[in-house]
Order: sequence, then C-alpha cells, then structure tokens
Amino acid sequence: MTMLKSFTNEPQTDDVTAALLNDGGVIIERLVEEAVIDKVSEELRPHFDEQGHRFQNDFNGYKTLRLGGILGLSTTSAELIAHPDVMNIADAMLLPHCENYRIGSCTAIEIHPGEKAQTLHRDDDFYPIPIPGVEFQISAMWALDDFTMENGATRVVTKTHPENSMEEMNSADVEQAVMPKGSVLFYLGSTVHGGGANRSEAPRKGLINTYSLGWLRQEENHYLTIPREVAAAYPEHVRRLMGYQSHGAYLGVYPGDPDGNWFDS
Repeated sequence: MTMLKSFTNEPQTDDVTAALLNDGGVIIERLVEEAVIDKVSEELRPHFDEQGHRFQNDFNGYKTLRLGGILGLSTTSAELIAHPDVMNIADAMLLPHCENYRIGSCTAIEIHPGEKAQTLHRDDDFYPIPIPGVEFQISAMWALDDFTMENGATRVVTKTHPENSMEEMNSADVEQAVMPKGSVLFYLGSTVHGGGANRSEAPRKGLINTYSLGWLRQEENHYLTIPREVAAAYPEHVRRLMGYQSHGAYLGVYPGDPDGNWFDS
C-alpha cells in the first residue's frame, strides 16, 4: 500500500505536485490557522442546520449534511478556496491544459456518527470522454475538524489511474487522509476516493473544492448559485474562480470580461 505523503505548511509546489501525480493524493498539514477554520465553521453552522439534509440520498448518505454555493454562505471560505498555495498547485496541475481554470464545485460536508463509508468513486467520471494524460480537475479537501480513522477521514485509493477499472480497486490500497484541523488533502479527478465511515461520537466537517479546466462545464453553476451582488463583492481573483472570466477570446465572453474579451457589434 502506498501511504499518502504529508508536508508541513509552506512546502515547495514542485514537491507537492510530484507526490500528487505519483500517488493520486497528498496532504499539506496545518496550512491555515485554526481561527480561520473556526470562522468558516461558524458561518456554515446555521446553513448546515437549516438545509444540510437536502442532499441526503443513497450516495451521499443519510447521516451526512451537505451544502453547496459556499461562497454565498461563508465569505471567510474564500481564504481557503483561493488560498495562494492551493492556487499554486492548481496552476501547476491545470494550466498546462487550459488558459485558466475555475471552481468546478464547492461543497461543505458534515459526516455524523453512524454514517457508513461512501461508495468509492472518481469525480472525473461524469465527463463523458477521457483524454489520456489530462486531468480534468483537482480537488482540495479542507479539514474543518481533525480528520481521524474513527470519524470518517476521506479514503483515497493511491496509485490509481483513469485506465484502471473500479473492479481493479483493492481495499488494501485504501488510505485514509488522517490530518489535523486546518490541513488540506489534494487529490486528482481520476483518483478513486470516498468519505469514510464515522464510528466516533462526534461529527466531522470538511470543505471540498474542485478546480476544473476552464473549457469544461462547471459541476456547480456559480453564476446562478451565488447571488450576483454577493459575487460582485469578492475581489477579482475570487470572481474569476467563480467563472467571471472568459476562456481565451471565444469561450464564455461577456460585456465586462476582465480581460476585455467581447465581440463588438
């Protein structure tokens, strides 16, 4: 079994991306201070309580709360979503295959005691045509609580590649992303993974952000999920991540594009 590599805060981008490409997942421990994490959790709490049950189903589980549209619920979450070290990793992984990238989805997850392990899956599988050698997206899972073996730390099947079928996955290859609060787990869109079973007596929270190639359709439509006035209040680099930028001169152009891409009539 390949163990997930862990780095301390402020690691070299080349080292992290090499481990990510080689193993399919990598951890940076304690990348942000707990005060930031606690503020995000505080902002999300009422929304978890009010609407977190809406995404419950056989795949997501019935003892797990989920939220989408996170930038519309927690302004502090932008410090995680657009964290400079996360952007460095996304730049290195995605920009070789696109002119810019954007948030594919952003989901807060709270796994409660008694929840079973989630079915192992790949996030890239909803894109119908794989391209050899191209990762469509990467994910950054932030630990809003300590992630432990007992409370449902994310499971990652290391050394998996797009050409491997799910039938080839062996439970012996599953590694749990045990990490302290404020840490972040990166994994590839082609990496097989899933939430763990919570056998503890307390829930555990995580914030999972995916970053997808700019020429792909986003999983979560941020133009409609995040109110326009809320989006407008964020700085430009966060608005760009939501998708308020064109991809080159011809995809997604609109009046007001920050790069000036618009068809003059």
